[in-house]
This record gives sequence, structure tokens and C-alpha cells, in this order.
Amino acid sequence: MTDRLQAEDESQALELLHSKGLTDGLPVVIPTPDRVARLLLATGLDADVLLGEMGPGNGAATVEKVAVAACMAGCLPDHMPVVLAAVQAVLQPEFDLTEMQSTTHCTAPLVIVNGPARHNCGPIASGFGALGPGHRANASIGRALRLCMLNIGGARPGESDMALLGHPGKFTYCLAEDEENSPLPPMHQDLGYKPDDSVVTVIGAEAPHSVIYSGDADDPDDAFKLLQVLGIGLANMATNNAVLTGGGAVVVLNPEHAKILARADMSRGDIQLGLWQNTHYSKERLAYFAHGFAERFHGEEYRCFDRPEDILVLMAGGSGLYSMVMPSWCAGANRNRYVSQVITTDQFCEVPTV
Repeated sequence: MTDRLQAEDESQALELLHSKGLTDGLPVVIPTPDRVARLLLATGLDADVLLGEMGPGNGAATVEKVAVAACMAGCLPDHMPVVLAAVQAVLQPEFDLTEMQSTTHCTAPLVIVNGPARHNCGPIASGFGALGPGHRANASIGRALRLCMLNIGGARPGESDMALLGHPGKFTYCLAEDEENSPLPPMHQDLGYKPDDSVVTVIGAEAPHSVIYSGDADDPDDAFKLLQVLGIGLANMATNNAVLTGGGAVVVLNPEHAKILARADMSRGDIQLGLWQNTHYSKERLAYFAHGFAERFHGEEYRCFDRPEDILVLMAGGSGLYSMVMPSWCAGANRNRYVSQVITTDQFCEVPTV
């Protein structure tokens, strides 16, 4: 049973939660027993079901505690399948959550949603401003994961969360892939899942870096030039990807840029290969900035990513000049590996509206 706090009213309860460091700094929905019970009912699971231990504090991530965080984040019952799947993803050993929570790097879990849950558990935005304000499901789901990491995992800024500055994605960082309009198959299918599966994929990422490119359909090198500029944004000499190497990262193509690559008959694998090839750099260049890091490589060239498939590629956002890349941390025992988790919806219950 989760410990309960007592307050005279919701205003006092909010101040109490703030004073105890149980919020993300923003106002929260007060997690009253009735509100939490409503979210628990939607899961179809017992409150004390243990999902795992959440580092760095090794707190027990029970379904009830996750429901408390989801309530505080403003989640609706429909959001709970995605929240639980995101929590399960970061609890997998491959995600290196304890190390990620404690690093000085500004990494935050980016939640990418694929499959029918984009509509059934949201809607989760994938179009204009998908990573910005105004999208309740995106904001609430990402925030629920962060509040779990704070209150179950025990990541406190300057104490156990040692990120030097952090970034706004540490409040909430969630979007869906625009599967209906993308020229590429849904990302989860290329990750080995069935088309009708709902899946969350989570990776520790920096804030989005904007990449500008103005396409020219008459230029036979149009797609190649786009891959070059995306590669520069993804792994320039100021990123962990170029210096530490070996991790994963994310490229979010806007619809116009996705069409440029589609006109060149590029599959997702082709795009990943092109990005990978455009992030092979000279050891001499790395040595100029970081001699100690360069010494571990032999030969004149090195790779920022071990494999093309370590670069996640999806389409989202509005159409125009700008795509986004998310460099990553590239550390931990598993080198900042992205992790996917199937979203289970068949055990969830419909919650009455009255």
C-alpha cells in the first residue's frame, strides 16, 4: 500500500507535495484515493503488482505507484496502457535506467508510440507541434514517466540526478509516429513487431536539434544532401555520439523531408545506412577536440554508431524545412540502447464516465 499524506484541502495538499519534493516543479493533480482508484480500475491489475525496481533508489514500481504518478501528471484512464508500457520499457536492464538517471549528461527518456494505441489510448499527437504544448496525451504520458522516475526511482536534481543542466524533455517527452501519412512502414514493424501491435520505444535522448534543409526535386543529389545534413546534426563534434560513440539516436523526419527520401526509393534501412555512413569521421578530427577519446580507435576513420539500425528513423510533425534529430548519451553498460515494449490493451477495463 502506498503511503498517504493528509491535508485540509487541495491547495494545502499541493503545497505539501511541493515541499516534500514530490512534484516536477509544476502544479499536479492531487492523487486522492478515488482518482488513483479510477486509474487502477482501468488497468485491470491488482494495485500491488510489481513491475520492477526503479533506480537509482531501487524503489518498487507497483501498479498503484505508477497510477499515483499518472494521476499527478493529469492522465486519463485511457492513457494507462501506454504509461505502464513506458515504465516497463525503462525498467528493462538494457535501458540502464539507474546510470541514465545519475549521469551528468542531459538525457531524458523519449517515448515513441506506434500502432493502434496512438488512437485508442490518446489520441497521441504525431503532427504539427507533437513535442510541444497543447497535446494532452503526449504531455501527460511523458510526464507520468518522469514523475515515476522522481518519486519511485528517487532521482533528485543535484543529489541523485546529476544532469548539469537537464533539458525541457525531462518534464515530458512523448510523441507518436505519423503512420498514416508516412512513406515508410511503421517503425515498430521494422523493429520486428506485427502491424496491429501497439508498441512504445524509449531511448535516452537530448532535446531535439533542428535540422534545416530546403529540397530541390531537380537535384539528383537531393536525398544524399539531406542525409548529410541530418548526419551533421546527429553526430557533430559537440555530441556524445561523435565523441563517446556506440550508442543510439533518433531522426524525426518531417513529411517534406520524408518525401525527398521516398523519391529516391529509399527504405528505412537505406536511410539508416546513409546516416550511418555519413557519421564515419576522421580520427584526426576527433583528436583535435578530444585526444584521449581518439586514442582508443585504430586507423584513420571511426564510426559514431556501431550499426545503421542503432539510428531510429520515423516521420512526424508538420511539413516544411525542419526535421529533428535527437543525439543521445551513448553510455551505460548497454551504450544507451533503445528498448521497445508491447502495449497491452486487452486486459484494460472501460471506466464508467459517471
